[in-house]
Amino acid sequence: MGRLISTDVSEWCKEVSKKGLMKKPNWKVVLTGLLILLYACSTHKKTTKSSSNATQPNIIYILADDLGYGELGAYGQQKIQTPNIDALAKSGMLFTQHYAGAPVCAPSRYMLMTGKHAGHAHIRGNDEWRERGEVWDFEKAVYDPNLEGQRPILQSTTTLGEVMQGAGYTTGIVGKWGLGAPLTDGIPTKNGFDFFYGYNCQRQAHQLYPKHLWKNEEKDWLDNELISPGKDNRLAEEADPLDLKNYQKWEQKDYAPAKMQSEVLQFIDDNKEQPFFMYYASPLPHLPLQVPHQYVEKYVKLFGDETPYDGKKSYFPNRYPNAAYAGMISYLDDQVGEIVAQLKSLGLYENTLIIFSSDNGPTYLGGVDAEYFDSAKPFSNAYGRTKGFTYEGGIRVPMIAAWPNRIKENSRSDHISAFWDVIPTFCELLGVKEPEGLDGLSFLPTLIGESATTQKQHEFLYWEFPSYQGQQAIRMGKWKGIRANIFKGNMKLALYNLETDLREERDIAADYPDIIAKMEAIMEKEHTPAEIERFKIKQLGDK
Repeated sequence: MGRLISTDVSEWCKEVSKKGLMKKPNWKVVLTGLLILLYACSTHKKTTKSSSNATQPNIIYILADDLGYGELGAYGQQKIQTPNIDALAKSGMLFTQHYAGAPVCAPSRYMLMTGKHAGHAHIRGNDEWRERGEVWDFEKAVYDPNLEGQRPILQSTTTLGEVMQGAGYTTGIVGKWGLGAPLTDGIPTKNGFDFFYGYNCQRQAHQLYPKHLWKNEEKDWLDNELISPGKDNRLAEEADPLDLKNYQKWEQKDYAPAKMQSEVLQFIDDNKEQPFFMYYASPLPHLPLQVPHQYVEKYVKLFGDETPYDGKKSYFPNRYPNAAYAGMISYLDDQVGEIVAQLKSLGLYENTLIIFSSDNGPTYLGGVDAEYFDSAKPFSNAYGRTKGFTYEGGIRVPMIAAWPNRIKENSRSDHISAFWDVIPTFCELLGVKEPEGLDGLSFLPTLIGESATTQKQHEFLYWEFPSYQGQQAIRMGKWKGIRANIFKGNMKLALYNLETDLREERDIAADYPDIIAKMEAIMEKEHTPAEIERFKIKQLGDK
């Protein structure tokens, strides 16, 4: 009977069948065997779970929204206080040359989820899928899910969530999705995530006190009035713009980031006994300028009085726009602190890898003053050099990784990496096979201090972006090449030496024709024809 303990139910049935127990059952023997087998299975399950926790780290990937390279204290920010994220950097590794997948939301998230760069991607830009109807009518989309969400990710796509599920993880996403409308196969729960809470649609995320969020495949109606960014973004004509009371309508009861944080903490608690992966795609500090008043008051005391933002350019008006923006980043920082505190209280912190990054560079809209905060520091904060553009300020983003006793404390890395490296990194970490056709390389050796001998380096990083007049970019060692204004007929590359010209101010293409020729050959090879009309760049041969 001792040998039977090591076999599963089907094998035990075969064993007793061979011995004739099923033909002439000795029920005492059968009952005894079943009891022993049930005990063995129970013990095996507990042992497996414990062993899994010991060898498979929990992973939390936190993605800020529109957070600039220079907007964290750890990256040199002087005005905005981010003590918790800074502490995370001190406890782990700060990356100085990490890149987003694209300079705007949806495609950047697609590259993270798929391990592909834009030349091989299905989703290459923001696509609101306008052929459905009045998708930009905020109010109609609240009540009609057929108008909500973005063009769906293909069902044939292998996502980061599916990779983690295949490795035995319970997976969750909280925050902003943007890769498939509610009634399509592009929703998170059909693409590798066991749990979803947040915004399905990035247009609906233009209100941080929304009428609803999504919980898995059902709407979670919030205790907020329906206020549309397109219609309710002005003070009354007779209203005094200096009177704080006139801005109260834009601060309501249920703050989406607070609701999301509760779900993240609950997910961690619910899955504390098993390996989990949490993709926390926070909507902060993406516009509009909305944050609970105590966060604004903190910075009003630090910054003093300021000129109100009237809302005329986009989003909602705000009495203290700089204080509100800083407050949004501090709110996110407090949430990171709460997550770390919970992990420690549950005894999970030592076995949890936390990665923090941003989906693209800082914005230039809605009352945000990138120059005031030097948001893209050390890169240019000017329009055309941040969000929406493939210059460094638009795509180079902060990345911090912390994992006690595995990642060296207070370390820095100049390793050049991008969003499409995340899947290969997790696959190597967990010992699972990579999906085919990835563009990324694992940066695990860098994380655990083995980079000198085993870290592979990218020959190049490639971006293309079919918006803002069409763009291509390539990073090749110290060289950065950019082809801008493609839709206007420009096919000439500008070349910058990032070792001597971080702000990309001196085009030296004429001095290095061999580098330009190599970059052009790579760009031609890496661009595959876009499948979606909106993403086609005819000047690159797309038909």
